[in-house]
Amino acid sequence: MSTSSTTSTMAPNKEFTLIVAATNRMGVGKGGGLPWTGLRKEMAYFARVTKRAGPGKTNAVVMGRKTWESIPLKYRPLAKRANYMISRTQSSNSSDIDLGPDAHAGTSLTDALEKLEFRTQSKETNNENEKEIDRVFIIGGGQIYTAALELKQAKRILLTRILEDFECDTYFPVELKEDGTGKDWRRRDTQALREWTGEGEDVEGVKEEGGVKYIFEMWERVEES
Repeated sequence: MSTSSTTSTMAPNKEFTLIVAATNRMGVGKGGGLPWTGLRKEMAYFARVTKRAGPGKTNAVVMGRKTWESIPLKYRPLAKRANYMISRTQSSNSSDIDLGPDAHAGTSLTDALEKLEFRTQSKETNNENEKEIDRVFIIGGGQIYTAALELKQAKRILLTRILEDFECDTYFPVELKEDGTGKDWRRRDTQALREWTGEGEDVEGVKEEGGVKYIFEMWERVEES
């Protein structure tokens, strides 16, 4: 496990993608968990997309402490991805966070992004945390999403739009409207989603699991002219 107690002033340049499931009102959580359950195909989509990397490389997933702790113990760290957990209380002397093997901790999003930007593959290895990083995904929670969206390197949002109206107490900080409009963001078509994620035709159209309907979308930041 690697830890850090300081935050560098060097600005990271590597672009990253936020991936999130949210209602039309941008609700993402309730009581520290998800308001919906049983969306196995949606979770499989998340796993495929965040694992799919270029040859000899691996992707990274960056998350806050609460998101880390919400993952069942047997599934963390998330397999075949470099895991970075952010906690403001984490320090080089702390022992209260047991990440287990193949995971890293830091005190800020910038700290994690800097480590990812400069990480290179030094040898042939099957260890996901020694390979060069391909794509970086921010997976939650609310405070981490907010911090990520303040950085210009946030280029893309992969949204699973939950079409049911669930009660939430945590919200995604950017409104991505069902009609495809959003301040500083634009929704791309399904073909663009497929090309970027590497997914097939099964990501098209409305899905339903356990009475919950949802749709996969991709949004990109509108570049300033």
